Amino acid sequence: MNLSDLAVNLPAAAAALSAEDRAGLVNALKNKLQNLAGEHFDILDSLTPNVRKRVEVLREIQGQHDELESKFFEERAALEAKYQKLYEPLYTKRYDIVNGVVEVEGVTNETMTEQAEEEAPEEKGVPNFWLTAMKTNDVLAEEITERDEGALKYLKDIKWVRIDDPKGFKLEFFFDTNPYFKNTVLTKTYHMIDEDEPILEKAI
Repeated sequence: MNLSDLAVNLPAAAAALSAEDRAGLVNALKNKLQNLAGEHFDILDSLTPNVRKRVEVLREIQGQHDELESKFFEERAALEAKYQKLYEPLYTKRYDIVNGVVEVEGVTNETMTEQAEEEAPEEKGVPNFWLTAMKTNDVLAEEITERDEGALKYLKDIKWVRIDDPKGFKLEFFFDTNPYFKNTVLTKTYHMIDEDEPILEKAI
């Protein structure tokens, strides 16, 4: 597996498909099928008057449901945007600690012999943070090859960016200078079929 393949799997493993997401995906697929059925097969004419009346009431109920769902998606989008801004300072702090930009309170300089100081380079931040995080994820761990491990040791940060047109998001992988590739940033973009439904159209 190369890093491009890893990027395809990352959202499903690290961010997407919690139990709630899976339920949402199933409901989205069911709604799509129901809509298609309603468009192509109008069976009302074959129903008795009483049954037809019941179905018409059910359609009204579905319409009310759809209105509430539309409001839900609007409020959810606003809530996601709000908390994304609140997350940013935390992500910045994480980056600084992981990459040794800042030191945390309570860390002391260990006494070392002159020989040990010459042989061992200064250890900053949290070495192999992202590689370790990915390997502790059951799904990602199975996909990471030995070559991937070498490159992922240089991974400094991962950022998620929302895209409005077309709807979707992108993942940005920030790397330190390394012997595996020249680019310091690798990007994977995901286009969704519908902004309100977690169905992937394509990844580029």
